[in-house]
Amino acid sequence: MKKILVGVGALIGLAAIFFTALPTLLHAAGLHPVYEGASVDLPGKRALIITTSHSVLAAPGETEGPETGVMASEFTHPYYSFIDAGIEVDMASIQGGVIPIDPQTLSYPVASPEDKRYLNDPIAQTKVQNSIAIADVDIGQYDIVFISGGWGAAYDLAQTPAMAEKVSEAFYGERTAVIGGVCHGVLGLINARDEKGSTLISGRRMTGVSDKQIRELGIEMTPLHPETELRRAGALYESQTAFRDIFATHVVVDDEQRFVTGQNQNSGLETAHRMMQVIADRG
Repeated sequence: MKKILVGVGALIGLAAIFFTALPTLLHAAGLHPVYEGASVDLPGKRALIITTSHSVLAAPGETEGPETGVMASEFTHPYYSFIDAGIEVDMASIQGGVIPIDPQTLSYPVASPEDKRYLNDPIAQTKVQNSIAIADVDIGQYDIVFISGGWGAAYDLAQTPAMAEKVSEAFYGERTAVIGGVCHGVLGLINARDEKGSTLISGRRMTGVSDKQIRELGIEMTPLHPETELRRAGALYESQTAFRDIFATHVVVDDEQRFVTGQNQNSGLETAHRMMQVIADRG
């Protein structure tokens, strides 16, 4: 009996060690990599982060399912990258008001240091609770427009005409904004049009969450998938892969340096910094 108790105790101890080490193990595998590139300061610049307003993960037409929304790191990583560079940051969403955050993405072991910073930041929380409706955004005042992803984005970014209109307006505005996004956030780009009425992103190198990652996660009921929709809109899609794409990452700056896109939840930091670098390089 004593040997059995010792064995059970040892197993419990090993399980506790594994549980404690899980965030480190996930990080080592590729989740939320640290950005190690150059940093810039851009005081006086303004950035807008846009998110979904959809909060239920369910098949199209259904209204019941797990809570979802924006993936936390897909707005916290760019938000704090911009804030720390001296940029003024506003938050917008499709409907305005409270932004739904996927609760799993703020919990152990997925939550990143930036997510934890957000949970202790009343100013950022106030912005998330009182986001600007996309239709009410004066997009011309922003130097950077960043569109966050998460499962909720598959339900309303591409389906909202005002989203496409604001992307086109930002592209042609006097500030020649750098426009970007990560994961499902790039769905906010697919219906934007150029001055001739063609898709604005046609012929541009871009990335977004891969169809492979969506299949591996087993969440294929969402109405739109970024890789498929980017290709359909004429973008030149590219990505990186891993033994599971949830641990991959890739960031693309288009040849004109107007769009910066990140593959998935691991790409937010680099995407934000690459956007800022484009602004800094303009002089």
